[in-house]
Amino acid sequence: MKDITSQFKIKHGKFSLNDYDTAYTNGYQKEDVEGFLTDVIKQITVLQTELYAANSHSLLVIFQAMDAAGKDSAIAHTMSGLNPQGCQVFSFKQPTSEDYEHDFLWRHNKALPERGRIGIHNRSHYENVLITKVHPELILKENIPGITDIKDIDKKFWEQRYASIRDFEKHLNNNGTVIIKFFLHLSKNEQKKRFLKRIANPEKNWKFAFGDLQEREQWNNYMEAYEIAIKETTTDDSPWYVVPADKKWFTRIAISTIILQTLKDLKLSYPVLPKEEAGKMEEAKRILEKD
Repeated sequence: MKDITSQFKIKHGKFSLNDYDTAYTNGYQKEDVEGFLTDVIKQITVLQTELYAANSHSLLVIFQAMDAAGKDSAIAHTMSGLNPQGCQVFSFKQPTSEDYEHDFLWRHNKALPERGRIGIHNRSHYENVLITKVHPELILKENIPGITDIKDIDKKFWEQRYASIRDFEKHLNNNGTVIIKFFLHLSKNEQKKRFLKRIANPEKNWKFAFGDLQEREQWNNYMEAYEIAIKETTTDDSPWYVVPADKKWFTRIAISTIILQTLKDLKLSYPVLPKEEAGKMEEAKRILEKD
């Protein structure tokens, strides 16, 4: 396959979501790549073991998208081969009253993966520059000094918030956390189809809320918020990837391929024992063989 990692990676400079095809599949059909995802997941599984053994880095994978873009299924499929002991998944809902008593990064900082582990955030600290950008009244719940009215939430406020996110992620990078950020790029028409399927299937009704339609009315505002957030916070160390999401099978292949390449780039290896410890291994072997 063509180099998916560089194809969907957002670089500095001019960026527009309109330049990214939500139904892109690189010319492949689903039947053309059967078995591809399985093979990639096997490779990720091997590298996960090396990540755990090396205990020098952690991997944080962030998923952001509009409703029905397939975040849950993407996580389930691309992470299906991982050892649960080395993987942590957090799905962030509306902030609690306790969350509002702290800065906006507090609850996300608590959910970071330990060294040697892979952390998956279904929605993330980016909600604080996405949903709050579309619904700025939510910012007032944070009780930030000097912010008492929506009119106080100006351009400078958002610039500071983007800067806080960049600094937060840079701090994590400097301390061994590798960050991958995925935006699952869904078309408005495909969202409509998936909403209708959820309504038609009683077993899927629980995944649909009438409020989803109200958020859908804000589609253009959300696209603008995503575009600005991605442009302001993509860095060499914490890149954004805009992955087409109209075809779920291709979305999963793209995500797993990017994760695999990111782990490969770490050049992980199993720890090598010091000579003294290696000698003890030989001694242990002799004892066990005599037992």
